[in-house]
Amino acid sequence: MVGVLIRMRLTLMRRNMRGGRAALSFWLGTCFGVIAAGVTVMLIATAHDTVHGGVTVAAALFAAWTLGWICGPVLTGSSDETLQPEQFRLLPLTTRQLAYGLAATAFVGAAPIVNLIAFGGLVLLAAPIGLGAMAIAAVAAVLQVVFVVLLSRVVVAWLGAAMRSRRGKDLGVLLTALIGLSYYPLNLLVSAIGPKLEKDDGPASVALRAVPSGWAPYAVDAASRGNYLLALLPLLGLVVLAFVLFQGWAVLLERRLTTPPAPAGQIVDTGGGLLDRYIPATPVGAVVTKELRTWWRDGRRRAALLPLLLIGFVLPIFLSVRSGGSGTIPFSGAFVIWLATMSSTNLYGFDGTAVWQTLVTPGAERADVRGRAYAWLLLVAPLAVLATLILPGALGRAYLYPWALAILPVLLGVGAGSVLFLSTHAAFALPPQRGNPFAGSGNPGCMKILMQLSVGLVQLLVAAPVLVMLGVGAGLHNSPLQWAAVPIGVVLGGLGAALGIRWATTRLETRGPELLAEVKPR
Repeated sequence: MVGVLIRMRLTLMRRNMRGGRAALSFWLGTCFGVIAAGVTVMLIATAHDTVHGGVTVAAALFAAWTLGWICGPVLTGSSDETLQPEQFRLLPLTTRQLAYGLAATAFVGAAPIVNLIAFGGLVLLAAPIGLGAMAIAAVAAVLQVVFVVLLSRVVVAWLGAAMRSRRGKDLGVLLTALIGLSYYPLNLLVSAIGPKLEKDDGPASVALRAVPSGWAPYAVDAASRGNYLLALLPLLGLVVLAFVLFQGWAVLLERRLTTPPAPAGQIVDTGGGLLDRYIPATPVGAVVTKELRTWWRDGRRRAALLPLLLIGFVLPIFLSVRSGGSGTIPFSGAFVIWLATMSSTNLYGFDGTAVWQTLVTPGAERADVRGRAYAWLLLVAPLAVLATLILPGALGRAYLYPWALAILPVLLGVGAGSVLFLSTHAAFALPPQRGNPFAGSGNPGCMKILMQLSVGLVQLLVAAPVLVMLGVGAGLHNSPLQWAAVPIGVVLGGLGAALGIRWATTRLETRGPELLAEVKPR
């Protein structure tokens, strides 16, 4: 069974490599991964004067790679599940057999190979010691790959299981945000102590070796001292930990296959809700109401947006702590908009084949695009606007109000337009939502990242005139000139929103069937 599942995974990968976004995503992602792995190998092999220093550097780099495996699916809102467990529910297989097969397929692909290259830097570090140390390093690199892959699977499966119940969905979103937020302070901590690692024998060096991500480098450290028995202990620890992670993942897999998701319950329109009270009963208003309720009820949408909303709000705090001031905190609202935009570029992909309801309704395209834009603004704008209005004054930096108030409307307007533009011009299919809101095997990961970056760059480019005016006003100490940038920001944001919505409407009206074919789950 394991061999059959591996061959299925390889077959699907070969078909995806025939062309299109999936092929571009694969090769670009592989290239960037190989470059990162090469840099890691070079640092492990050369960024030190002694084996002890190299071991500490390797432990820090291994910790960063491990954080990427844990936080990557959370930050990108997706986890690769080319073979979903629900597809094999009716086969005469035990859950344990299926777990073995799916666990084996997790190691098929470019990501584990790239990580094996990165962790293989330990072999170069151990080369001057001798063949025994090189053998220890090779085994440790393989076990480290097994550990990070299984750890990532367990984290994603645990969050998916938490979001299957009504109460668990809210808890799952909170846990997702916390895991995503943990990447930034930990990464800042590693980068802050990085230059001191080589010659440091203090608590930081000990801590990096003590956590599981540092066990493989510690094995090489013990081998360098000639204590091969002690070198085998961390390797045995990685084996035991990988076994425990597999058992935990198997239990979560069984629960996923045997526990149905909590029903949404019957929706009764009583006419007394806030949405029905304040949103007008028009075609656009109906789309706004539908979108707001969908964002609130759909676990996959919430998993994609809400964690990044919180990360965008808290990230400036971490950056300010690192720089020793509070200069970026007043711009928390701008960070919220920036990250929320980059996580919402596939609105029609979330709907899937439900898009046909818009296409078969005469004249519904215009109302649908505008309603989605207004709903997105209602979701992300309140937190950003409140943060922009309160934080500069609360932190005693009132002179930053022109900057914050001029940048915010540009990011909001261009963000709303870009979200709809990309959702109609570069939509992609997502797999049917079954048990895991992070399952995104239909999501071309690297292409998604490129789209997100393009949206962020467009926002910054459109904001360039406002930033230039603010900079000139600050240089000349001319406050009226700085405040004059605010209406210009409003105009630029409005133009960006109008153009994006118009182009999205035209695309939906003229290429609606093609869009439906793109977002149809395969």
